[in-house]
Amino acid sequence: MQHPQLPLGLKLRDSARFASYFPGRNQEAVDSLRRSAQGGGESLIYLAGPAGLGKTHLLQAACQQAVESGRTAVYLPLQPLRELSPALLEGLEQLALVCLDDVDAVAGHADWERGLFDLFNRMRDSGGTLLVAAERRGDQIRIALADLVSRLGWGVTYVLRPLDEETLFAAVTCRARARGLELPEDTARFLLRRFPRDLASLCDLLDRLDQASLVARRRLTIPFVKAALAGDTA
Repeated sequence: MQHPQLPLGLKLRDSARFASYFPGRNQEAVDSLRRSAQGGGESLIYLAGPAGLGKTHLLQAACQQAVESGRTAVYLPLQPLRELSPALLEGLEQLALVCLDDVDAVAGHADWERGLFDLFNRMRDSGGTLLVAAERRGDQIRIALADLVSRLGWGVTYVLRPLDEETLFAAVTCRARARGLELPEDTARFLLRRFPRDLASLCDLLDRLDQASLVARRRLTIPFVKAALAGDTA
């Protein structure tokens, strides 16, 4: 699932699957990503949206889906890689699917901008699929290379939308059930009121609460959650 020339120790999260992503109002984007990962649909998809909406989850899910469909794929988070040479992008066009996360992290880095521009052209020529993500749209991330801004707009752009109150509640309780975790409604509502309201953060909390409840052999009542997460509340 990793490019053989990248000694980066990158690893996809096993839980990053399309089935474990609660789409809410983003169903069209999820369906489009799944088709592209399988080798159909759009050859370039751009995901935009602030942190916490699941962009990384979706890109990694696309890699998992591609491999399960018999395609080669790689996921690259550019935020931690920008201090390295963009030469690591060379040869990626040999893969069927390339997923680039945090594209905005290299905006203003001339060598990286040129490297991405060249990769976009090579991917187009090879017929591969390119999925990219950033917090804002491609024409809003202060990329200096105008030709790269143009390439970012070649495909379809989806601006991910946050889950509303009831959808987020349904997502949290659904994720808890999938883990075999009993999450009373009043406790779920408490979590939504007192902690960051993005699904990724809430799922991390569920992981911690699951472990804490196993160790203490306690149900997830509000008093127990308060004690287990003391110091974390807003």
